[in-house]
Amino acid sequence: MVAPLVNTVRDYAWGSRTAIPELTGVDPDGKPQAELWMGAHESAPSVLPSGETLYDRVSSRPAEVLGEETAEKFEGRFPFLAKILAAEQPLSIQAHPSRKQAIDGYGRDEAAGIPRDAADRNYKDAWPKPEILIALGPFDALVGFRPLAASVALLEELGVLDELTDLLRNGKLQEAFTEFMGTDRDAIRPLVAALGEACRQYEGDTFALETETLARLCEDFPDDPGVLAALLLNRVRLERFQAVYLPAGNVHAYLRGTGFEVMANSDNVLRGGLTRKHVDVPELVSVVDFEPLGSPVLEGTTVAPGVTQYETGCEYFAVRRIELTDEPLVVPATGPRIVACVDGVSVVGAEGTDDTVQLAAGRSAFLEGPEGPCTLRGSGTAFVVSAR
Repeated sequence: MVAPLVNTVRDYAWGSRTAIPELTGVDPDGKPQAELWMGAHESAPSVLPSGETLYDRVSSRPAEVLGEETAEKFEGRFPFLAKILAAEQPLSIQAHPSRKQAIDGYGRDEAAGIPRDAADRNYKDAWPKPEILIALGPFDALVGFRPLAASVALLEELGVLDELTDLLRNGKLQEAFTEFMGTDRDAIRPLVAALGEACRQYEGDTFALETETLARLCEDFPDDPGVLAALLLNRVRLERFQAVYLPAGNVHAYLRGTGFEVMANSDNVLRGGLTRKHVDVPELVSVVDFEPLGSPVLEGTTVAPGVTQYETGCEYFAVRRIELTDEPLVVPATGPRIVACVDGVSVVGAEGTDDTVQLAAGRSAFLEGPEGPCTLRGSGTAFVVSAR
C-alpha cells in the first residue's frame, strides 16, 4: 500500500505562527503551530484515507503493515516518528532516555499510578528517543556539552559566576550542571541578572553568538536555572540541510527555526529549564551523558545521484534526502516508510505496484513494509524515512 497521510499539528506555545502554514499553503490561524506529526504514535497518529489511524492499523496487524522482520524487531510497534518542527521561541533544555532508562522510568510511573497525560509524569512510553533534526533554513540550537576549556574561557571573558568557573576548571561538569540546575528561582534571579549584564557589555568576537543568545535568554527567563545550563552547551547555527543527531542523554534546546525531525517512536522528554513545564532535575541528571561533544553538526553524504543519506547509526530509523527530478529515482529503503515533501511536488510510488500519491510541500505518504523500493519524481525536495 502507498497512501497519503492526514497529519496532526501540535500547538505548543513555543511554535511559530507562520512557518508550518507557509510550508503547507494553509492560511495561518494566529495560533502557534509547533510540530506536524507523521507516524503512528498513540497520542497523535496519522490518518489513512480509510479513516483508520496508522496506530490502529499497525496495532491490529503488525506483520502485514510493518513487515515480519520489522514487526519482530520492534515488538509490533512502528519504529519511528517524523515531524516538521517550527520554533519561534526556545524549547526547554532537555534530554531523552535510553531504552533501559525508558523501560525502568515508565514502569515506575505506571506503578505510581501517575496518569499518562499528567503534567508531572516523566515517561509517556517505554521507548527511547534518539533523534535527528535537519534544518530547512537557518536553525539555532544548543546541542551537547561544549569542551570544558571552551566553557571556562567564556566564563572568564564574562567575569561572572566564579563558583561555576571553579567547578569547571576542576573538571566537575556533572557537579556544576547539577548544582546550578537545582538552584531555586529566587536565588537564581541575581545570577541571571549579572550574567545578562555581562553578555550585553561583551564586545569581543570569539563569543559573540553565545553572548547574544545568553543575553536574550536572560531577558526572557530571568529566574530560570536553564539559562546557566546554556553556558555549558555548544551554540550551533545550522544552514539548510545541515543536521544535528541527538542520541540518548544528549542535553539540548532548539532555539529558533524550522526543521525536519525524525526520532524513535516516543514522546519521552526530561526537562531541565527554559520552561514552566514539569522539571525533575534528579531524573534528568540520571539520564544525561556528561561527555563533552566536540563537533555536533552533521552533514549528509551523497550515496547516489539525487540521494543524500544522514549517517547516525541509529537502529530505529534511516533518513535520506531526495532532490527530485522528472526522472524517477529508486530509493533502496526497506521496511515501513514515510515520504515527506518539504519543497515543490513529489510523486511517490513503489516498484511492483501501480499506486502513486502526489504530494505538495508539507504533505506525506506511507508505504507498508512489504512494498518494494519506493520511486520518487517531481521537483523540489523530499525525505524518505525508513526502518533501515
